[in-house]
Amino acid sequence: MPRLSRVVAFSIVVAAADAAVADPPAPEKPKQAVIISFDSARDISQWKRSRALATRTGAHFTYFVSCVFLLSPETRKEYTAPGKTSGKSNIGFAASKREVADRLEQINLAALEGHDIGSHACGHFDGKDWSKADWLSEFGSFKRILEDAYLINGIAPEPAGWRKIARKAVGFRAPYLSANKALYEALPKADYLFDASGVARGPARPRTVSGITRFSLPQIPEGPDTRRVIAMDYNLYVRHSGGFERPSKADEFAKRTYDAFRAAFDAQYQGKRIPLELGFHFTLMNDGAYWNALERFAGEVCTKPDVECISYRDFISRRDGGEKRALVGG
Repeated sequence: MPRLSRVVAFSIVVAAADAAVADPPAPEKPKQAVIISFDSARDISQWKRSRALATRTGAHFTYFVSCVFLLSPETRKEYTAPGKTSGKSNIGFAASKREVADRLEQINLAALEGHDIGSHACGHFDGKDWSKADWLSEFGSFKRILEDAYLINGIAPEPAGWRKIARKAVGFRAPYLSANKALYEALPKADYLFDASGVARGPARPRTVSGITRFSLPQIPEGPDTRRVIAMDYNLYVRHSGGFERPSKADEFAKRTYDAFRAAFDAQYQGKRIPLELGFHFTLMNDGAYWNALERFAGEVCTKPDVECISYRDFISRRDGGEKRALVGG
C-alpha cells in the first residue's frame, strides 16, 4: 500500500475511534413550565381580562372557583358549610341571578378555550380543623352547586356540555392555603387528581401521594433585601403595604413584583427548569399593581418557543403522557 494511502486509512481509523469515545450530545432541555392560577374568580371584568391575556400570549390558566359565587341572594341557602347554618359564607354570594348567569358564561367560555376549572371550595372557610367528613361535605356542595348551577338559579338554557365541564373540575386549592391531614384523606375519596395548597421554599417539582399530585406555590426573593415571599398577589400586597391600599405606590409595587417574577423565572429557565407557579386573585390590590406585573411578565415569557404557560391539569397530563412514552420506549 502506498504511504499516502496508509496515512489516510490510519486517519480514518483514528477519527472513527475518537467518534466512538466522544461524549454523547447533551440532552435537549424540557420546556420551561409556568403555571398561573386565580383563586375565587369572582369579578366578571377580570374573567374577561384574564381570558384576553391568554389569547394574546397563548397561555392556559387554572381558575379555582368559589361556588358561593354561583348562588344568588335567593339561592344562597343551597349551601351549608361544615358546622354552619345554611346560607353562610366568609366571602358573600353573587349579587344577583344576572351576575350568576354572567359568571357561568365566563366559566363556560374559559373551559371551551382550554382553561382548567378547579375548586376553591365554597364559602372560603378555614378548614384547618375540619374532619375528613367535613371536607367531603364541602366537596359535595361544590360538585352539586357547580353541576346544577343553571337549574338551581333558574337560568336557561343550560349549555350543551356544561355538566361535562363541571365534572372535569378535578383540582383543588384550599382557602388560606390551609390544609390538614384530613384534607389529603378526603381528596382521593372525592375523585380529585391534584391539590395546589402547598407552599415550598422555592420552585418545587410536584409529587404524587395516594393518587393526588401535590403542587406548592414557591417562596421567591423579592424587594431590595430579597426576602422571600409566597408568589401570590395577596402575599405581595401584605408585604408591600401591610394589606392596605397605597395607590400612589402602584408603579413601584408593580415593578418590584415583575422583577421578582422575572428573576424566579430566569433562575429556572437557565437552570433546572422546575415549573414556576404563580397565584392571583381577581381583586385589583394596590390599584392593580400585581395584575399589571402579571401582564408584563406573561407577555414576555409565555410567548417564548421553549416556554409553556399551562394549567395544572395540562401539566399533569403532559407529565403522565411523557412517563408513559418513556416506559414504552424503554
